[in-house]
Amino acid sequence: MLEAAFALYGLIGIAAFLLYRQLPKEAAEVTAQRTGLGPSRKRVFQLAALFSLDSFGGGFLVQSLLALWLFHRFDMSLATAGVFFFWTGLLGAASQFLAGRIAGRIGLINTMVFTHVPANLCVMAAAFAPTLPIALGLLIVRAALSSMDVPARTSYVMAVVTPPERAAAAGITNVPRSLAAALSPALAGALFTVFVFPWPLLIGGGLKVAYDVLLLNQFRHVKPPEEL
Repeated sequence: MLEAAFALYGLIGIAAFLLYRQLPKEAAEVTAQRTGLGPSRKRVFQLAALFSLDSFGGGFLVQSLLALWLFHRFDMSLATAGVFFFWTGLLGAASQFLAGRIAGRIGLINTMVFTHVPANLCVMAAAFAPTLPIALGLLIVRAALSSMDVPARTSYVMAVVTPPERAAAAGITNVPRSLAAALSPALAGALFTVFVFPWPLLIGGGLKVAYDVLLLNQFRHVKPPEEL
């Protein structure tokens, strides 16, 4: 069964590759206009630093570590964990479709922050949950809110840089995020082995709330053209 899951994952990757191959190619003159960072350099590096903080915090809350905590804290079965994370993953994916509507009403930055903060407060509250149903309920609310910032973040980055800078801005804001997210799971695993209390939930949630506050403070007045 496990081998079949890996095979399915590989097939999905191949299908995604084939779908990307079907996308229309840009005109040559548009491709030639691509440049590195220019007037938006400072803004892009600020966003990259903030996104890295968010990803570093998120590394304390990866699904496998949350499952490990639920196993040890509440003796949750493997079958229950599988069903639970399937539905929360589906809920998180579906919630991203609402991000555009919300952003149209309150703006991209507000969408990123005001959906993200409650989600992270929920995961911090889950650390103190006395029973499994309460913990799962808080994590379900988190799943419904925590992914809404993903499309809003991508849209915001592309909107606040000039068109020729977009490819460079995407790389500079995404690569550090991936590196930051790779560091914290090892720290979270070490904390889970040393302490009974789930410090990774508080640390991860706290770092992500700090990211939200800093993002709102630094960029609430930097509006995309469609919000001016």
